[in-house]
Amino acid sequence: MTSFNGQPGEQPRSLREHAKSAARGGGAGARKANDALVEAVGALADRAIDRVLLTDERVTSAAEGKRLLAGEADLEERADKAQRVVVAAVPVVRVLARGARFTRVPWVMVASSTVSIGIAVRVGVRELQVLASLVAHRLEQGADVAADPALVKKLAIDLYLNPKRTPDLADERLRLLGLARKWALSGAFSRNTSKQAAKALEAAERLDGAALATRWAAARRARNEDPTTSPSTSR
Repeated sequence: MTSFNGQPGEQPRSLREHAKSAARGGGAGARKANDALVEAVGALADRAIDRVLLTDERVTSAAEGKRLLAGEADLEERADKAQRVVVAAVPVVRVLARGARFTRVPWVMVASSTVSIGIAVRVGVRELQVLASLVAHRLEQGADVAADPALVKKLAIDLYLNPKRTPDLADERLRLLGLARKWALSGAFSRNTSKQAAKALEAAERLDGAALATRWAAARRARNEDPTTSPSTSR
């Protein structure tokens, strides 16, 4: 007799048993997938913002940023690095789908989501770059030095993920896991990020650059004086 699993002589396992088996094996796999995705997103975001800061061009207002995002952008140069995020994101989407409400997941949807994830990543990188440029502009207003790249990245990512929340400068960790999930899920479920990006630009326009730079410097001195403090990726 051929079983449900295709092996002769075996009785078919129930859906509950399949679920338990998947749960036991999914924990370690999910952690590895998350780690790989966070690492890929971190490298992509780091390089994307650094490229913005290496130029003298800055986005000077939220309105300008919105126009840039609404227009056509050259995203092909980031395709290779974005593809690494896509490859790392697919296992995460599969883990999420495995734990979905329905017992049977149409895996063709998961496979086809790689295309939409790729688009979401490329759009997300562009949104983050425009936002970082405006953040850098606000920090450099009235200052004699270029904006601290670490502060630009901290503010840009925090505002991009939650425009309504005031960034916690006492915590220098970058919320890369949140960024990774945002891009992966917005692609997998076709979520439009333009409205939130617009709100992030508006929040960046309201930043008090001088006050933030002062707070950041004070927080960094405090962290350096505390040997128990070590930066890590925020979950």
